[in-house]
Amino acid sequence: MKMYPSQIERLHNQFQDIENILSTIDTRRILIRPQPEKWNIHDNIAHLVSYQPVFIERIHQILDQDEPAFNRYVADVDPEFEKCRSMNLISLIQQLHVDRKTINDWMNVLTETQLKRTGVHPKFGSLDLVQWTEFFLLHESHHIFTIFRLAYDMEFG
Repeated sequence: MKMYPSQIERLHNQFQDIENILSTIDTRRILIRPQPEKWNIHDNIAHLVSYQPVFIERIHQILDQDEPAFNRYVADVDPEFEKCRSMNLISLIQQLHVDRKTINDWMNVLTETQLKRTGVHPKFGSLDLVQWTEFFLLHESHHIFTIFRLAYDMEFG
């Protein structure tokens, strides 16, 4: 199984939608919480930044081990997420770019045999690297949609 063109394109560019959204809003909206216990825009970006190294590590494990099994990632118990939450927005965006370059560099050189290697997701079972990448992108797009909602939904402002 190979990565398909739209997947490659999303892996390269999807995360940049965050900057496009942020460029059109009042920066005060970034810290507004929809509800006291819910994440704001900044928290969603911090989550995406803290998850990219987890995805990079999973790529390494899938390539180095036979079908490793992964626990569900929970940001609220990840110390890296808390570190990211304390970062300013510019630093978060810069880190998104740095880690995405690492992901793209890895995924662009993998052979078809390597892309067929699998790891076990706790909910979705055995996924090859192309499927893991799709899961990563869908997860990210969910948070980008949440950022969009928080940026523009008049109920939250």
